[in-house]
Amino acid sequence: MKYGIVIRYEFDTAWLRLGRDERNAKEEVFQKEIVGPFADRLSVRHFDAEAFAADYSDFLIVETDDLKSYYYFIEKLRDSEFVARGWVRIKDISIGLQDGYKEYEKETDA
Repeated sequence: MKYGIVIRYEFDTAWLRLGRDERNAKEEVFQKEIVGPFADRLSVRHFDAEAFAADYSDFLIVETDDLKSYYYFIEKLRDSEFVARGWVRIKDISIGLQDGYKEYEKETDA
């Protein structure tokens, strides 16, 4: 079963005070060290939202069949300097199953 997870978060002003070159370098670290170990089990896409939302500035859409890998990804993120330095605050997480009702119908003869 494929899970879709939306992680809404906000960048702190301390992040915004970093120069764009430094932020871009940190993005490479995020992709390589946090997403990279799970790239064969998770799809992670980033979206900017600050022009469209007040409660968060960005969100990730994560897709996976493996909730254990997703959990480990979140642990790795929480251990990272992004969270430890307060640059990022996770505001909300939503999860759902892609076409879950179809799986239900297939397995239960509904």
